[in-house]
Order: sequence, then structure tokens, then C-alpha cells
Amino acid sequence: MGQLLRVQNFTVSSDGFGAGEHQSLEKPFGDADPGALMSWAGATAGWPNRTEPGGTRGLDDYFTRDFANNIGAEIMGRNEFGPQRGPWENEEWRGWWGEEPPFHTPVFVMTHHKRPSFTLSDTTFHFVDGDPAHVLEQAREAARGQDVRLGGGVTTVRQFLDAGLVDTLHVVVAPVKIGAGVRLWESPDELVDRYHLEVVPSPSGVTHHLFWRR
Repeated sequence: MGQLLRVQNFTVSSDGFGAGEHQSLEKPFGDADPGALMSWAGATAGWPNRTEPGGTRGLDDYFTRDFANNIGAEIMGRNEFGPQRGPWENEEWRGWWGEEPPFHTPVFVMTHHKRPSFTLSDTTFHFVDGDPAHVLEQAREAARGQDVRLGGGVTTVRQFLDAGLVDTLHVVVAPVKIGAGVRLWESPDELVDRYHLEVVPSPSGVTHHLFWRR
């Protein structure tokens, strides 16, 4: 199948929002509660930020562990990288993740405002201006035959979906409502004209939606 563009573990609320309004440095998910959205992943044994032993096994843990499987590069939007908008007032900002980002691959940050690439641990961040197809071409070259993962936010995922570039999509629907913010969909059925869909409920209360191209 060649190099796939994959969305992995992308979590939205039951009413389809990936983040609430009023995102900021203190509130990366805006008015939404990140714990309510992401607790399914944080509870798993495979969660990369786990500091205590233990954690759940089973379906959620499978997806947490699969996050990095055969991924050679990451694409994300400017909003996922940080809270600043417009020209970079502060190039000292190097992402939410500290000195050990969880990507371990080249990361391509889509932005209209270029800045120099930099490396933290084994992750190099590149800042690229271009349409989704052009950015994907760069990421595929950097991935050296492996797949490319498409991160967030919602706006970036929608851009690539609308351009017909996403091969597989794994969306986790959490049993919370946000009500306003950045919306991926009103219903997952919006994608079934282009994708097969399987819906798999988890004992944790979330529902995994698995899409692959028709």
C-alpha cells in the first residue's frame, strides 16, 4: 500500500469537538477538560508518560502502544505546537512537551510564519508553509519508507481529509460534551461515503472509530 497517512488516537467529545474555546498557554484544550478527553489513554499500561507501574491492558492499551508503530514522520498544525498566533514573537517556545517530545521522528509544523528548525532529543521540528499535499510530500521523504502520522488539531485533520489525503483514521470518542470550540464532525457518518467504518466500544467508556479508505 506504500506510505500511509494515518491519524492515530485522535480524541473528540461525543458532540464532535477536539478542543474547546479560549485555548491558551495555561489551557491547551481551551475550555474543555483535557483529563475528561484523554483519561482513556493515560490509564493504559502503554502510556508513554506513565511514571508509576501498572495501567490497564486490553483495547485502549493496544491503541496506545500502536501509536508509534511504523511511523517515520509527523505532521501537525501550528495550534498543536503552541498557543502563539501570527508572527513568532518568541522563538524560545519549543512546544508543549519539554526536552523529550513523544514523537522520536521529524515533525513538520504547518505555519505561514517560518522559523528555523530545531532538535530536541531525537525529534527535529521543521516549520513549513504549503498546502497539505506539498507538506505530505516533504514528510514522506523524511519518513524514509515508513508511514506518516497526522496529528492535530482539528483544523489540520479537516484540511487533509478535505484534500483526500488521509488513508486511515482512528478517532476516539470520549463520553463528554464540550458544546463549542473546534469541531471535527457533527457525526462520524459524514465520512462513510469515502471510508469504511468500524465502531468498537471500550470498557473504559470511550468508543474507537476506525476508518479506512473505500
